[in-house]
Amino acid sequence: MTALERSWYQPYGWSWLLWPLSLLFALISGIRRLLFKTGVLKTSKLPVPVVVVGNISVGGTGKTPVTLWLCDYLRQQGWKPGIVSRGYGVKIKAPKLVELQQDKPSTVGDEPYLLAGRSGCPVVVCPDRVAAARYLLSQTDCNIIVSDDGLQHYALYRDLEIVLLDGSRGLGNGLLLPAGPLREGAWRLKQADLVLSNSLPNHHTPFTFELQPAQASALLDEQQKLLPGAKVTLVSGIGNPRRFTRSAAQMGYHTDKAHFFPDHHAFSAADLDGLKGPLLMTEKDAVKCRPFAKADWFYLPVSARIPQAAQELLAAKLTQLWSRYGL
Repeated sequence: MTALERSWYQPYGWSWLLWPLSLLFALISGIRRLLFKTGVLKTSKLPVPVVVVGNISVGGTGKTPVTLWLCDYLRQQGWKPGIVSRGYGVKIKAPKLVELQQDKPSTVGDEPYLLAGRSGCPVVVCPDRVAAARYLLSQTDCNIIVSDDGLQHYALYRDLEIVLLDGSRGLGNGLLLPAGPLREGAWRLKQADLVLSNSLPNHHTPFTFELQPAQASALLDEQQKLLPGAKVTLVSGIGNPRRFTRSAAQMGYHTDKAHFFPDHHAFSAADLDGLKGPLLMTEKDAVKCRPFAKADWFYLPVSARIPQAAQELLAAKLTQLWSRYGL
């Protein structure tokens, strides 16, 4: 976490000095929303439902585990989900279907690569989510599209919005970027179909979801497990490394040292050279480190547990969509 990001979550952080820039950000984003609302900018509606999983703040909220849970849940309900993602940090101009045997996290993005491997769903990467969604429909038989992030990508019409909050950090100082962590104000939460708070209750929603870690597996051999009680060196390049630290402790691993890198960091062997094993990293980081991994490198799988009441609300909305689209 940078000094600016730390300031967002402090009672009297110096980031307030950037408040005039936040006003400018609010003005620009407000004009943009108005242009979409009035039709000046086009919003494209697809022949199948679109579900967006996103957030109004920067930093990790558990979006990838929730997206994986959602895809599995949709299949259980009889849907055929496909995923579209921006592919953060990679240079992709035209829509690309992720192929695990040919692609790499460095070419399609760490999150899309992980989603493709874990979900079993087709994943298309492109900054233009409308183009990505149309390409996904042309190449697969999916009948519902899950947008990984893209809550503010209003060019793509969405039928259902799932917004995630970090229960421990909340909305920080409540300011928009760059003075605060918000992409849109707290008012935006009232427009979402379902708001889920990660780990801790939040007054913005009655629904709290849990991130459940499992026993760590070796990067080079999935069958090799790391026993709880082991002393580990933590490594991560995610938006909220503190959550990873808590998950590791929850599984009974003891932190010797921790090395935190920026979110979506492009790991190389040199980054981890000389670190004392066993190393324990997130699954998202593991997909990037596997090509040069050592025998004592492990990753911590995490899955989302969604409360039953939230599942019932989601099921009711999905039933309406099934009928609306004549599926």
